[in-house]
Amino acid sequence: MDPSSIDEIADGIYRISTCLPGVIAGRDITVNSFLVMADEPLLFHTGMRSCFPAMAAALGRVLPVARLRWLSFGHVEADECGAMNDLLAAAPDLQVAFGALGCHLSLDDMADRPPRRLDPGEALDLGGRRVVVVDTPHVPHNIDAQVLYEETTGTLLCGDLFTQLGPGPAVTGECLVEAALDAEDVLNCSVPGEGVPQALDRLADLEPQTLAIMHGSSYEGDGGRALRELAAAWRARLPTPTGERVAAGWLAG
Repeated sequence: MDPSSIDEIADGIYRISTCLPGVIAGRDITVNSFLVMADEPLLFHTGMRSCFPAMAAALGRVLPVARLRWLSFGHVEADECGAMNDLLAAAPDLQVAFGALGCHLSLDDMADRPPRRLDPGEALDLGGRRVVVVDTPHVPHNIDAQVLYEETTGTLLCGDLFTQLGPGPAVTGECLVEAALDAEDVLNCSVPGEGVPQALDRLADLEPQTLAIMHGSSYEGDGGRALRELAAAWRARLPTPTGERVAAGWLAG
């Protein structure tokens, strides 16, 4: 496994990225964690347990792992939280903060320390920054899915939304819609129907300036527009009542 890299993608927000070569239909995929610097630093995503040594070494170039205070993630799955207990062992004051449903279904049993339950819309005060919890059940998958919105920088920690395969820069201003649709064609892991575009439209109302993306490059720019464009593209691919897909006219204009 290649060493993990770390890059600042917004003021005080760092992307820790580990590349897994050839694991998805012979294509590479990045697994990304995000550090939110604050009086009580938060890490969003842990990566898989096997990636923990590389991820922790990269994180340590910016912040000692032992100083982490909060840990959260997009949903309960190996690439999101596989190294959860390794981090809890390495950081004595670290506490998992996650939605109540995910705690009840999984984390109360899985986590080596009791997690803190977060209600939809609750703001977690990190000291100098706040992150707001937005529930996105089943979007793009898993009933316990959630995202976090960091208010100071306007950064949406958006989990598996906008997943891309292959290599790319840490952050880009280029349109990611086509790459996200390509990844979905390969992975086929999102809930069908209107669930994904409806959630994207709801998140677009936050008008984020940075999209911190779990797999692939993060996005810097008009995040609200990017989310709406992906929602429109997703709807263009939904079956019509006759079973045919809508013509993909979302790139026009």
